[in-house]
Amino acid sequence: MIDAWLPDLARSAGTKYQAIADALDSAIARGQLRQGDRLPPQREVATRLGVDLTTVTRAYEAARGRGLIEARGRAGSFVAGPAPDATPPPSIDTGMNMPPEIPDGLLRRAITESAAALLAGAGMSWLHYSPAGGAPPDRAAGARLLSGRGLPSAEEQVIVTAGGQNALHAILSTILKAGDAVACGRFVYPGFRALAERLGLTLVPLAAIDAASLDQAYRAHSIKALYVVPTNDNPTTATIAETEREAIALMARRHDLQVIEDDAYGLLAHDPIRPIAAFAPERCWYIASLSKIITPALRVAYVSAPSVAGALRLAADAHETAIMAPPLNAAMATRWISDGTFERLVTAMRAEIAWRQQLADEVLGDVKRQRSPEGYHLWLPLPDQRAADDLVAAMRQHGLSVIAAASFVVGEQGDQAVRVSLGGPGDRDRLARLLRILHGYVSQPMGKAAALI
Repeated sequence: MIDAWLPDLARSAGTKYQAIADALDSAIARGQLRQGDRLPPQREVATRLGVDLTTVTRAYEAARGRGLIEARGRAGSFVAGPAPDATPPPSIDTGMNMPPEIPDGLLRRAITESAAALLAGAGMSWLHYSPAGGAPPDRAAGARLLSGRGLPSAEEQVIVTAGGQNALHAILSTILKAGDAVACGRFVYPGFRALAERLGLTLVPLAAIDAASLDQAYRAHSIKALYVVPTNDNPTTATIAETEREAIALMARRHDLQVIEDDAYGLLAHDPIRPIAAFAPERCWYIASLSKIITPALRVAYVSAPSVAGALRLAADAHETAIMAPPLNAAMATRWISDGTFERLVTAMRAEIAWRQQLADEVLGDVKRQRSPEGYHLWLPLPDQRAADDLVAAMRQHGLSVIAAASFVVGEQGDQAVRVSLGGPGDRDRLARLLRILHGYVSQPMGKAAALI
């Protein structure tokens, strides 16, 4: 059984004990080691690997700390079973927008080890209230992250919020008032649309997200701001080219417009395009959130404000609605940004997304669709004027996240289209089956939509 998980330490990153614990974790996740399996004695492992016994002892301790194995005295160490009080996970609302599950337990290990390190540290600031706008180390980490993605940022102009929705609420409350007109796409993120309705804002859909359409909207409606998801738009998957981003920035300057740049997926891009905020930083509110990049459990977003004064106002508004980002989440994100874990997780996420997109290409074939190569959505315009609601109802029984265009539309509904999410749990065989079913519904002749049993 040792050969099923014995690592090649020459190829493993990090310390030797971590490599051994990680290999054990991966073997359990893949089913190569199962509950109740007895592990080799530590001395035998040390001999086989050519390492000190203390290294293996530390690796076994790390594995026990993750809940992977349990010690039974002289009988040795065994693969652990579920905790006695474990409860099944709640059912997942397939309408929610969530990234794919990173395989091989990488995220679980990162969370477990970071939480343990934070607990073992001398400081315990993450157990207390954070200052409005976030603790200085967390704001500094956010500034480093944004600077590395093409937006030079200063700590005093970056605030930390409890996710992107908290950031959007605070920004809209800070810069707009009831009755103000805001330009956006014909299809828009529902969370933004709900906030606009709550605050009494008027949404003006653009024919296209470009400078010319923005100019027309300003002249016709006296708009005050633009809301845009510049990379891998939700739901259309469109990405704005850098030349057009610069043109939008110039138009915003010309008409004294505020730009709310919700770059929820921008951190997934391997070769990122500079944000609109890089061309007009003095009038852009740039949001980079982590929940759509790594896991929805990580309720952290970084906002670059146009000025220090703007950051102070925004921090106060964000504090009024959500008090603070969860301090442990923020501290964990700061640690990951500093030690390289964040980039490793994002790299693994990109690889998983690429696999799922390739699978969708193979299964859906010539089905007309739009996608971003580094995103986990598909935008499907439906043929023959088929009703999106019918497809949504048909796929709901199978568990694939398919959302009708009506959930995103601003203004009158016209297009029959759906957003398909490739995110969620990592059962690849199940995803392939669901995509085959989707292909069957979309490609069959009109009037032949019998339910699959």
